[in-house]
This record gives sequence, structure tokens and C-alpha cells, in this order.
Amino acid sequence: MKASGHDEFREFVAMRSTALLRLAVLLTGGDRYAAEDLLQIALMKAYGRWASIEQPEAYVRQILYRQQVNRWRLRRHRAETTVPVLPDSAAEGDAGAGSELRIALWAALRRLSKRQRTVVVLRYFEDLPEGEVAALLGCPVGTVRSTAHRSLAKLRALVPELGPEGPEGTGAPVEQVTQLSYAPGGVRG
Repeated sequence: MKASGHDEFREFVAMRSTALLRLAVLLTGGDRYAAEDLLQIALMKAYGRWASIEQPEAYVRQILYRQQVNRWRLRRHRAETTVPVLPDSAAEGDAGAGSELRIALWAALRRLSKRQRTVVVLRYFEDLPEGEVAALLGCPVGTVRSTAHRSLAKLRALVPELGPEGPEGTGAPVEQVTQLSYAPGGVRG
């Protein structure tokens, strides 16, 4: 690779690695170390083809999706992540009132299967259409629809505060999932 390509790659990593890591954390269910590994693999693959990539961020995101799909296809069983006890309810007008719901939703996302979590992240966090999610996962659109439906139902069951109502009848998790973000040391909205 030419020196200019190397510099462009370094600049891309410096500018976009935080957003890409946030996506990787969501795809891995909050496992920061697995997310860092996932992003590292994606960046290594992108670096090898950097000179021929037209849209670097889209290319790296595609690698992230596919690598995560490969991980859950391997069906490695890992120990479950323990969920901390949530604090008492916040007082009215408390600036952190929504954080309890985000923490509960974050914990619920970790309890979804890897496939369910991947569909939820691609469909609602990344806001990809069902057809595109199906193409990325290599499955029919109907599978994406049914997986998304079951995933949202499970999220509502795990976090009753979300309630059955929501935008277009899909439930509140859609809004909450898109507001999740990762911060070192915890979740923030």
C-alpha cells in the first residue's frame, strides 16, 4: 500500500472507530472485548483491500455484520453474563430517570440469542430494511420478520416497562434500541 493510502486508513480509523466500536458492542451483546476483536478483524480485512474500497465505512460495517453472523453460526456457547441488580426507581424529574430503562434494555439485549440480537441491531439500530438484513444474514425475508417479531416480544417480556404499545404497533423497544449507545464503563443514552 502506498504511504497516502496508509495515511488515509489511519485517518479513517481515528475518525470512525468510536462509532464502529459502538456498533460492534451492540452486535456482541455488550461484550466489549468481543466487540474490540470483531472491529479489529474488520479493520484488518479492510486494510488489505483499502486501495479498492469506494465507501470505507459501509465496507467495514458489512464486514462487522458478516463476521458477527459467522460467530453465531459457529454456535459457540459462552457463559451467560450476569446482570446487576437495578437501583430503586428514580425520583420524578430526575435526569437519570431513563437510564434505568436503558440499563434494563441493555441487559435484555444480552439475553437474546446472537441471531436475535443481530437482527434487532441491524433492523432497528442500523435501520436497515428487512430485505437488506435478509441478504446480510443469508436467510429469507420471512425469517428476518419472524426473528424480529420474536425478539421484540422477548424484549417486552424481559423489560415489562417497555409495554406492548409503540410506534406502528411494533412496541417501544424500537425507540429504545435506537437510543442505546456505549460508553466505556457503562451504557448511556
